[in-house]
Amino acid sequence: MREAQKVLLEYVILFCETASGNLSVSEKHYPLPTIHYPLSTTHYPLPTMLVRLLELIRFSHTLFALPFALLAAAMAWSANLRSDPPVPFRPLDLLGILVCMATARGAAMAFNRLADRHLDALNPRTRSRHLPSGELSLVSVIAFTVACSLGFVAGTLLFLPGNPIPLLASLPVLAYLFGYSYAKRFTALSHFWLGGALMLAPLAAWVAIRAELSLAPIVLGAAVMFWVAGFDIIYACQDYEFDVKRRLRSVPARFGVSAALRLAALCHLGMVVLLFLLPLVYGGFGAIYLTAVAAIAVLLVYEHAIIRPDDLSRVNRAFFHVNAVVSVGLLAAGAADLVL
Repeated sequence: MREAQKVLLEYVILFCETASGNLSVSEKHYPLPTIHYPLSTTHYPLPTMLVRLLELIRFSHTLFALPFALLAAAMAWSANLRSDPPVPFRPLDLLGILVCMATARGAAMAFNRLADRHLDALNPRTRSRHLPSGELSLVSVIAFTVACSLGFVAGTLLFLPGNPIPLLASLPVLAYLFGYSYAKRFTALSHFWLGGALMLAPLAAWVAIRAELSLAPIVLGAAVMFWVAGFDIIYACQDYEFDVKRRLRSVPARFGVSAALRLAALCHLGMVVLLFLLPLVYGGFGAIYLTAVAAIAVLLVYEHAIIRPDDLSRVNRAFFHVNAVVSVGLLAAGAADLVL
């Protein structure tokens, strides 16, 4: 039975890699390491297993995208209250946004770890991650990916019967999120693919509540896309040598670290410009929001000031600390402006 399970698992993995093109690219450009991933981790108690899985997907990083989804939701709820007749707030909408955000991100991150496990094993920076190190098994991560995917689709049911759009869009959204994991195999624009994935957070929240798409969430979503693409380019500078050696495509590998940091700065400039333009297409924001955007601009300048092409040691500080303040701070300021 165990051997049959192992064979079935290998066929599933082979199918996924072949369908995505990952297998052929890997064989062409670099030899994959021989790694015998454990099939199960039954020696872990359930609480420990959950902790390991949350570590795998870096659950705390949900703070990056969730505040933008909640800000778009607050904008949509405010617009509903100003409509004629007013549309009341539905607690199930809030629950649906929280469930869908957590499960979609969990599925995307777990799938990314599956897709990149061979690369992670080769990269000194990532070889200690849960799959290459054997801390989690393939079965457990695949099961977690499937569970999160099903949870995401189930979460869209909370918007029924009034709004079927989230349910209809759930599978295409998952396909787009999963596609990012293979983007760097064929395009240096993978950073913008990731930005587009997080751009979906405010767009989806608005559509889930309003059942329509308008310019305001598009502007906010575009700001998120440039913000994420910018910091992902900075983060990718750490893997410049590895990406070049393995012929993976990224902005640093294509143009060099110095040019990549300049492009990241341009992306963040675009983000700030779009955030300043948002009140022109959405009338609910005022002085509090604009002050927060100005503060975000200062933080982004600081982020770029502490990173140099010859010194990337402070990338993690820029990536984690500054970005968490940016997202949570903008949500707090935007919500305050809408309420006061």
